Amino acid sequence: MNLPVLYLRKGAERRLRSGHLWVYSNEVDTRRTPLTDFEAGAQAELRASNDKPLGTVFVNPHALICGRLISRDPRHGMTPQRLEQRLEAALVLREKLFPKPFYRWVFGDSDGLSGLVIDRFGDTVVVQISTAGMELLKDTIVRAVQRLVHPSAVVLKNDGKMRRVEGLESYVEQAHGPEVSVLQVEENGVRFEVDLAEGQKTGWFYDHRMNRQRLQAYSPGKRVLDVFSYVGGWGIQAASAGASQVTCVDSSSSAMDAVHHNAKLNGLDNVDTLEGDAFDALKALCDEKEKYDIVVLDPPALIPRRRDQKAGEQAYARLNQLALRLLDRDGLLVSASCSMHLSQEKLVDIIRGSGRKIDRFVQLLEQGHQAPDHPTIPGIPETDYIKSCFVRSLTGFF
Repeated sequence: MNLPVLYLRKGAERRLRSGHLWVYSNEVDTRRTPLTDFEAGAQAELRASNDKPLGTVFVNPHALICGRLISRDPRHGMTPQRLEQRLEAALVLREKLFPKPFYRWVFGDSDGLSGLVIDRFGDTVVVQISTAGMELLKDTIVRAVQRLVHPSAVVLKNDGKMRRVEGLESYVEQAHGPEVSVLQVEENGVRFEVDLAEGQKTGWFYDHRMNRQRLQAYSPGKRVLDVFSYVGGWGIQAASAGASQVTCVDSSSSAMDAVHHNAKLNGLDNVDTLEGDAFDALKALCDEKEKYDIVVLDPPALIPRRRDQKAGEQAYARLNQLALRLLDRDGLLVSASCSMHLSQEKLVDIIRGSGRKIDRFVQLLEQGHQAPDHPTIPGIPETDYIKSCFVRSLTGFF
């Protein structure tokens, strides 16, 4: 491919050579190659300041991440053939991992497809594009998905926040097959139905799959509180595993309706809901002196940006303190985070501090990670975002 060249400033290639795939706008030698010369989504050959080739990138002159490495071979860009090869390689991994087609098929940079997420829900495939480069390949992506898995329906759910950063319009489009309004999900042997229009992101979060599976081992005979429950991913799986009673808490009335629907779908009559702000609900339950055997905390990202670090950590601490207060004498706290800016070590430290603050003796039993259909790239810390801690809490013990 005969591509235009994008030059980096001196020394700016170090992070890329260590394994990262992103180029920031302040790393570009804009005197030599002005970013304004490039169209959003264009492909370019990336070179170091000494003219050494580094690979091929998608370019977006309007975004802070102005370059996304496609290949470390400057002769190869993202052709339809290369795109399909990477989709197929990602598919091979997921088919090895899971016996049924319910998983994240493509996880962006981790599968060499920056800006692309694809989830499978049985015969329905939901595609989410968040970068200008991938948007230009939209039709190619849909055709490749059709060839590889022959789905009955393909939905483009392109309404994520990252599209605004890339200067892209927000839309949801039925790209193939009959219109889909409800997604069928099966996870750890439990069935769910999710409203596609109301659902968050692609409709379901497969990333905590393994952590929810571990929760099932602790659940038989237990009273469980599932906070930030969404449609009941944690709580209903606990109930299916034999929990005596499950209460799901969420601020969304439609999510609470979905919890009841999904409980019935699995033949469960021991799931109830509490609609409201999680902090307010937890405080009210503490005031009422309610007690649970297990409390699950799976909040949205409370540290969306680096500048939110302090406030976010304080919010995690308040949540964990309230949750520990609600546990019975020998209870289990499952504390999760999807904030990329909160490390596993910091989450453990917040739990430690929360335990000391309210005089609880805590034992860290297990630490969880994102499921293997969300692989991480060692050189890209941003791909490693899910963490969970299974913590035993004892009162009057020490």
